[in-house]
Amino acid sequence: MYYSLKDEVQTHEFIDKWSNRKTILLPVVVEDDIELRIYTGKEYLAEGAFHINEPTGQAYTNYDTIDLAIVPGVAFDEDGNRLGRGKGYYDRLLPHIEATKIGICFPFQLLKKIPTEPFDKKMDKIITL
Repeated sequence: MYYSLKDEVQTHEFIDKWSNRKTILLPVVVEDDIELRIYTGKEYLAEGAFHINEPTGQAYTNYDTIDLAIVPGVAFDEDGNRLGRGKGYYDRLLPHIEATKIGICFPFQLLKKIPTEPFDKKMDKIITL
């Protein structure tokens, strides 16, 4: 069973569908940061921060091999800006990832303009579901 935050788009079916054909990396909260780990199946998930099941195993740091990053957020705007939860997890991770970044959200989370900071990384595309 997966757990996720209620205001985030559920990606469980996507993960299950593609994990046999693609390497899927999921975030894991470790103290004040997130690290990426390879998803190897539901049976290798353990409850982590915020009561979300996270993959176990070693951290994945070969960021230059990542082709696509699908990034959640509290809100996004028409310019590709992302508003997170205020802990800076993705603010610290995203500068290491050169891959195309797609923000994923519900339609009500796509706003005309959100506040930004100089360290914020823009998304290349926003998808609403």
